[in-house]
Amino acid sequence: MRVHVVSDVHGSVEALARAGDGADALICLGDLILFIDYDDHAQGIFPELFGADQAERFIALRTAKRFDEARAMSARLWASLEGDPREHIERIVRRQYESLFAAMPTPAYLTYGNVDLPRLWGDYLRPGLHVLDGQTVELGGLRFGFVGGGLRTQYRTPYEIGDEEFAAKVEAVGEVDVLCCHIPPAVPELLYDVVARRYERGSEATLAAIRRTQPRYALFGHVHQPLHARTRIGRTECVNVGHFRGKGVPYVLQW
Repeated sequence: MRVHVVSDVHGSVEALARAGDGADALICLGDLILFIDYDDHAQGIFPELFGADQAERFIALRTAKRFDEARAMSARLWASLEGDPREHIERIVRRQYESLFAAMPTPAYLTYGNVDLPRLWGDYLRPGLHVLDGQTVELGGLRFGFVGGGLRTQYRTPYEIGDEEFAAKVEAVGEVDVLCCHIPPAVPELLYDVVARRYERGSEATLAAIRRTQPRYALFGHVHQPLHARTRIGRTECVNVGHFRGKGVPYVLQW
């Protein structure tokens, strides 16, 4: 059995279309939407609406951790648009989702990232695409568990949830062979992004579940340039499957 795993697709339609080549199934751990690209300031929802120069300034404020200034700047820009800003965002998100879900290989097993809009996914699903969140599926004799979304942060991305709600999904998954989450367990070296120069939030509930149940693998994404892409917790191999938009190739799991 060969499974390819991706995370943090962020609008990479052509690479996603090839991600299942040679695999029995594809797993996608979320963040399909591209809101803003820290490497290419002209790409994403934000620069499409406000231009690359404004995106560059916004990124600089966030990178410097000047979050209040970044939010104030963002609020001024959104207020300059005609109509409800949410309608502008949804229009572009829907266009991205239409292309991404059409390109998604099948069969695929998906969960949400912190920048996704779960309420829209149902409009673009087709046979062979399976969304799981706090649920499990058996593939090739192994049980895979899925926990989507992120925890609340100062970045206020669309699908951030409270610690208790996230922990309830981890609990619902129970004992599995492969634990698939969007965010990493709360291990510092897995959480530090060496390019953004900041720690992302990881899950204490996921870490506790790994220590307690010892799955073969814990797979995740979210941190684009981690200090460490993998570590072991007991017998569990913890792996950041990679920033797919940056790498363009999936992580391969074979047994």
